[in-house]
Amino acid sequence: MRARTSGILAGLGLIGALMAAPALLAQQAPAERPNFVLVLVDDAAFMDFGIYGGEARTPVIDRLARRGMIFSNYHSSPLCAPSRAMLLTGLDNHRTGLATIPEVLPPEHRGQPGYGMSLEPGVVTVADRLQAAGYRTYMTGKWHLGHGEGDLPDAHGFDRSFVLDASGADNWEEKPYMPFYRTADWFEDGTRAHLPDEFYSSEFLVDRMIDYIDADAGRDDPFFAYLAFQAIHIPIQAPAEFTANYHETYSQGWEALRQARARRAVELELVSATTSIMPLPERMRAWSDLSEADQALYARSMAVNAGMLEAMDHHLGRLVEHLETTGEFDNTVFIVTSDNGPEPSHPVGEPGFGTWMSLHGYSRELENLGETGSYAFIGPEWAMAAAAPFNLFKFYASEGGLRVPFLIAGPGIASGQHSRAAGYVTDVTPTILDLAGLSGMTGDVTGRSLRAVISGEADAAYTPDDAVGFEVSGNSALFRGDYKLVRTMPPWGDGNWQLFNLAVDPGETFDLAPGQPALAASMLEDYTTYAEANGVLDLPEGYDVHGQISINATLRQLEFYGWQLGFVILLILGLGGFGLYNAIRIWRQR
Repeated sequence: MRARTSGILAGLGLIGALMAAPALLAQQAPAERPNFVLVLVDDAAFMDFGIYGGEARTPVIDRLARRGMIFSNYHSSPLCAPSRAMLLTGLDNHRTGLATIPEVLPPEHRGQPGYGMSLEPGVVTVADRLQAAGYRTYMTGKWHLGHGEGDLPDAHGFDRSFVLDASGADNWEEKPYMPFYRTADWFEDGTRAHLPDEFYSSEFLVDRMIDYIDADAGRDDPFFAYLAFQAIHIPIQAPAEFTANYHETYSQGWEALRQARARRAVELELVSATTSIMPLPERMRAWSDLSEADQALYARSMAVNAGMLEAMDHHLGRLVEHLETTGEFDNTVFIVTSDNGPEPSHPVGEPGFGTWMSLHGYSRELENLGETGSYAFIGPEWAMAAAAPFNLFKFYASEGGLRVPFLIAGPGIASGQHSRAAGYVTDVTPTILDLAGLSGMTGDVTGRSLRAVISGEADAAYTPDDAVGFEVSGNSALFRGDYKLVRTMPPWGDGNWQLFNLAVDPGETFDLAPGQPALAASMLEDYTTYAEANGVLDLPEGYDVHGQISINATLRQLEFYGWQLGFVILLILGLGGFGLYNAIRIWRQR
């Protein structure tokens, strides 16, 4: 019970700080406390935004970035729920109760401290802290940090919220996106809610956020708005007019895109000029091996992906414009980032998924790809290309899974700046609290404020000797200065530790461990210390992530439809028995 107990004690220890919020404000807060808009994009790669060299048109994000600072050495966790828990608490994911996601959880870990799959008692969010200090707090979008009473945003510091509790859902209709879910469950202020008939996720989430902000427009206190888009999570879907902008953009295939993005990363000085990239793994398909029909379908899938990003940016622009109209924009700090790297899943290759799609009204046809009723994804090859110049993608602790875009803009933040300082997802909460004048309310957070970096007062928040660890479902990393120790689990890795110097080799192409065994051993010792301090559990023998997803999804389907299946089996047995009885009776009459 170590992690749960520590969470409760941390929460009790923070009560005094929360009760003392007015006094803290009087001592620390600036004359006009800023608003905060925290924008979380789902599964966006490091270079997906236009300002980072991506193909999608993201003028609103680019404008915000030019008004503030972009980071090129910021890391999140490799999976959505752990990242969101870390983002909102400043704590390591194991301390929050979200060590991994329910979809991949092995039975041996269920109910263990840190693996409860919802925020544990005593875990305090940035919304809790800001709310106690007099901020209005709002959220719209994907929550994925627990389901049901006591586990939704209304119980974790948000005054108003309209959220999806699952890992994803359809963007046009109220329906699930994978067999792990029976329905797409949306909640408003903790109560089950339903979507309007006319719905597109990015548009609706911005509309509802504007409604919440406007409803309290007469109040003088500032607000914190957390906007967690579904873009660009599976199923990728976008209005046709946005997808049309990219019909020819990806026709040269994934190898060409990977090379082009890697070149742009160097040209934009996002990475060192010494950067090399890993080739596509042998098990991935060459673009030239695809039929013309498959090439067209996959090129269109990436067009939908870019279109979904542009649509998201367009609707974010409506919120920005609204804040300009109401006079709130100049006093608002904007933070835009991604929860992890690009999504490599290829769901239609899973047994039975085609049948599930048909039963839920999905198709995968070129003509309407991305539109209502369609099911699109990019797959591992495009994900590897999108992650350039880094290696691998979501789920894995390689740079392609962890290094994501991060920008911050607003009052007191230097404009037009690019920082190469290390930053981590746990730094977001203490940075927000620091900018709000509430640095005394950070409590037990493990991240650090980036305020000195973004104001230009310091070059870094971490020293070369500081060690920062990550772990999700066995995929692990330990950062210390320019060095990174990383373990990549099957099917895309072998589970062995490797050592890289990210300053010169962010593509993770040359393993230094054999030549520098003392450094590798020292960093592994640091990782062990991190794992023990945060309650990291070893994976069970023979654990296979894709197999576990299938098992968990099957068990959920049996939970949902078990009685119907049982009835069908009994009916078949009954009919079979009746037929056998008649056959015997007829045979005896002869």
